[in-house]
Amino acid sequence: MANYIGAIDQGTTSTRFIVFDRSGRTVAVSQKEHEQIYPQPGWVEHNAEEIWQRTREVIAEAMAKGGLQARDLAAIGITNQRETTIVWNRKTGKPIANALVWQDTRVADYVSELAKSGGQDRFRSKTGLPLTTYFSGLKIRWILEHVNGAREAAEAGDLMFGNIDTFLVWHLTGGVQGGVHITDVTNASRTQLMNLTTLSWDREILETFGIPEAILPGIHSSSETYGAAKEAAVQDVPIAGILGDQQAALVGQTCFEPGEAKNTYGTGCFLLMNTGTRKIDSKSGLLTTMAYKLGDQPAHYALEGSIAITGALVQWVRDNLGLIEKSSDIQSLARTVNDNGGVYFVPAFSGLYAPYWKDSARGVIAGLTRYANKGHIARAVEEATAFQTRDVLEAMEKDSGITLDVLRTDGGMVADDLLMQFQADILDRPVVRPVTKDATTALGAAYAAGLAVGYFKDLKDLRANWSVDRTWKPQLTNGKRDEMYKLWKRAVSKSFDWVG
Repeated sequence: MANYIGAIDQGTTSTRFIVFDRSGRTVAVSQKEHEQIYPQPGWVEHNAEEIWQRTREVIAEAMAKGGLQARDLAAIGITNQRETTIVWNRKTGKPIANALVWQDTRVADYVSELAKSGGQDRFRSKTGLPLTTYFSGLKIRWILEHVNGAREAAEAGDLMFGNIDTFLVWHLTGGVQGGVHITDVTNASRTQLMNLTTLSWDREILETFGIPEAILPGIHSSSETYGAAKEAAVQDVPIAGILGDQQAALVGQTCFEPGEAKNTYGTGCFLLMNTGTRKIDSKSGLLTTMAYKLGDQPAHYALEGSIAITGALVQWVRDNLGLIEKSSDIQSLARTVNDNGGVYFVPAFSGLYAPYWKDSARGVIAGLTRYANKGHIARAVEEATAFQTRDVLEAMEKDSGITLDVLRTDGGMVADDLLMQFQADILDRPVVRPVTKDATTALGAAYAAGLAVGYFKDLKDLRANWSVDRTWKPQLTNGKRDEMYKLWKRAVSKSFDWVG
């Protein structure tokens, strides 16, 4: 009898394989980073073959650490950085270019060109998404137009496209030896090529973008058996769950009821609210996206606010400015001062995402005086994440008509107590950190896979696993909260239209 469930968590900076038991407790884990490639300003790439190699390594290492055999796993789920785009050769399995990462902005000219007729929202009614550099569809077009012979090879049926989930499943299930070319609805919804109502590729958009349908994967639910692993350490284990990372966190936080929401604090920040089987078209700059589709059950939708730079800002302060040695030092540096000293940091390094969607915005530090020191900058860095979250949450409540009672949090940054307290302060509502806080995305993928193979019985089974580690309550006065938020909004306006 298989006692455990496995999850591949392929993120922007690293890949993990985690083995969970039935209560959602981590039994074994292995993690490895991969290279971040910046060929020129605004371009961000990954080596997809390196990611596949790291995936194989962490699977083998975690299984060895736990003293586990393939037969000990009931299934494997996959969660992944979304929108990161890979095109590879069907016959050789080799990518024809580096993966274009979700943060990459090289398709900005395509965005402007397409927006000229029909505006930025011309595809929003079908896809839930505005025209922006973020999504996979235009990245595919860029590869087909800029890699020698790619367009011809695609038309001939020799190329395959996938976000990271698709690339990993294809390799895991055999690659050139009969690998399965599929994706799930959550990842498909991030390409800007899938119709949210029909859950199928939209031919009109494919034609407009110049993308042959033959290169696209089949669209499946987020929880079903797609195929069996051929990798030695997990030979014959069913691959049975796929969720884009933010949807996986929603499932991992057991936000199964309409109006339940979570915020994941990682490289970027992603706030998702489950809207049930109702697709809500945002009027406030949010994305309408898939939440999940579990087997044959109806698809669930979500509103999403994506913030590009949060944890990445802390890394920037560490690596580019050298103000701290390791990311966790940001909290102690910020605690050397009592407040932000009037300093506000808007990290629009590659434009602003929700709810502004300003590709031409760039980062600004505002409110500097002779009084300001590195502690104030660290405090402004911490607060930038919380301010951006409030921007998104207000837009979400406006769109949905639902007032959020409490914010569930997860991700690497939630270990930062100062940030969590300020988040509660600026939102004026409680912020909750669950016991499983830094493996929530992986847990969501494990849940999807476990449901598919009967390892978990139902959603009630999953809810029983969720428990609170700590709750923060607001401590800021209304006057101070309003004043700080007003200055934040003023700083944001200074970042607009910096380029172009």
